[in-house]
Amino acid sequence: MKKEQVVHCQFSVWYPIFKKHTIKSLILPLPQNVIDYLLDDGTLVISGSDHNSQPIQTNNSESDAEEDVQRNNCDSFSKAPEFPEFASTVLEAINALGGCVFPKLNWSAPRDANWIALNSSLECRSLGDVFLLFKSSDFITHDLTCIPGLDGNGWCPCPQLVLRKWAELIPGGEFRCFVKENKLIAVSQRDHTQYYQHILKQEQHISQAIQDFFSQHVQYRFLDEDFVFDVYRDSQGRVWLIDLNPFGEVTDSLLFSWDELMSGERTAFDGPAFRYTTSEVTVQPSPCLSYRIPRDFVDLSAGEDAYKLIDFLKLVGSGVCTLENATDKNLKAVSKLAKKIACTPVQYWAGADAKVLIH
Repeated sequence: MKKEQVVHCQFSVWYPIFKKHTIKSLILPLPQNVIDYLLDDGTLVISGSDHNSQPIQTNNSESDAEEDVQRNNCDSFSKAPEFPEFASTVLEAINALGGCVFPKLNWSAPRDANWIALNSSLECRSLGDVFLLFKSSDFITHDLTCIPGLDGNGWCPCPQLVLRKWAELIPGGEFRCFVKENKLIAVSQRDHTQYYQHILKQEQHISQAIQDFFSQHVQYRFLDEDFVFDVYRDSQGRVWLIDLNPFGEVTDSLLFSWDELMSGERTAFDGPAFRYTTSEVTVQPSPCLSYRIPRDFVDLSAGEDAYKLIDFLKLVGSGVCTLENATDKNLKAVSKLAKKIACTPVQYWAGADAKVLIH
């Protein structure tokens, strides 16, 4: 995969080309001070809110030292940075889009952070809502930190805030399409962890609608001949373009493997392969659920970091951390897990490095 393929999949590059066939959106430059704020792990107070947030203090400290630490933390985080000009621009854009928007950056959306919103939704009505999602999202952090060093030669795209008019999209209507040499070779159910009965009943209609949309509005119009695009088919049967991604392993292949897609065994005459979850037996948890708990716990339970396991077992062995003195629910769970696998060979826990996927 070349650098140009990633660049071409920026929202600001493909949106003007397919503006008539996607959701109305506005693109705003992201100031450097806002980027610094989003990447600042120490800032706990969310800026841009419609109301002032105050840190919660407790009077039941176990020691004077703990009180001093809490007091210092409150002094550091009692005020959030303000961005009056940027906040005004964002609010104007939100109002222009009907008062509710879906936020994202050049490439990624904070789909891994919906758990932190009160209604578990990515719908935003203010800059504070956007900041809350962005500061809680690993996908957004990846866009702001990993993408600029893509080619190692100083290439640095300007981070942009993309605000899309809010629309209630049913997950069962989303599909990911894979294009190789400007030929549609495969279509996958986007929310592949769930079973949707209507897809089974309307398989031919859905597949044909996507093929027609591709041939009429997408084929030979994008800047690359190999790419991945996401679409949504509404209740009226109309197909909308949602996003474009690079054709490569940085993009989640869902119900296909990249070996299958790269081989290019299917031809245009065969038509695209169409895969979807065929029964409730194959239903799985959402892959974004893992972002709701600390990463260390995920690594321990999945066996992806042997060193974290070793450190944790040392704490258990020294008596610093035990089931008896553990008060946190998650800590108790990991303590039980550690005792269960204490005799497991270490190599079982040394998993391969996880790849960053475009979700």
